[in-house]
Amino acid sequence: MLDNYSSSSFQQSLDEHVSAVMKRVYVKMTLALVVTAFVALFCANSYAYLEFMLTHSWAMWVLMLAELGIVIGVSSGISKLTSPVAALLFYIFAIVNGLALAPIFVIYTGTSIAKTFFITAGTFGAMSVYGYFTSKDLSKMGSFLFMALIGLVICTIVNLFMKSDTMGWIISGAGVLIFIGLTAWDTQQIKRMAMASPEFSDGRLATLGALSLYLDFINLFLYLLRFFGSSRD
Repeated sequence: MLDNYSSSSFQQSLDEHVSAVMKRVYVKMTLALVVTAFVALFCANSYAYLEFMLTHSWAMWVLMLAELGIVIGVSSGISKLTSPVAALLFYIFAIVNGLALAPIFVIYTGTSIAKTFFITAGTFGAMSVYGYFTSKDLSKMGSFLFMALIGLVICTIVNLFMKSDTMGWIISGAGVLIFIGLTAWDTQQIKRMAMASPEFSDGRLATLGALSLYLDFINLFLYLLRFFGSSRD
């Protein structure tokens, strides 16, 4: 009886711990999305900023490299970073991403952007819930999706030179499917890490998890925007 009580108590404590970590993940991710949205909107309404980006094509490359550097830095150095530093880098990434995303408010109508956002939120939420509660091991799917993601990046780079509309639609369709799958896989991975992580690393784990899901959400949104976005022209 005592052993059963101890086992039940431990499981309850573990469930509460995982739930607390996941709540921190979603709160940080949501705050980052809000930061990105406000920065993008502010810059989209700044004629000086838009003119600078249009006349200095290298600026977008700088933003993209900065984003890549931060993602690599946080992902690879998470064990060495303190929780506040990791969170700070994450929110800096959200700001930089907002700077890079500002042009979408010029290209697409506000209504279509809002519609796509809600479609993304619903799809993301459903897949994240699935990834959290499913008993199915998604590890094999994750390996396949990672290879597919590499292929997607290569195809995107090739299409920068080919400028094929048909290829662009195919890439967008593949991107939607890949990031729908990655949302479920990343959620399951975060849950598993939360079950195995000591409490002192919860802050860093929450930041790493929020970064992963933030990237899934943003990429899913951008690929869906290709299908649901309405041009201002």
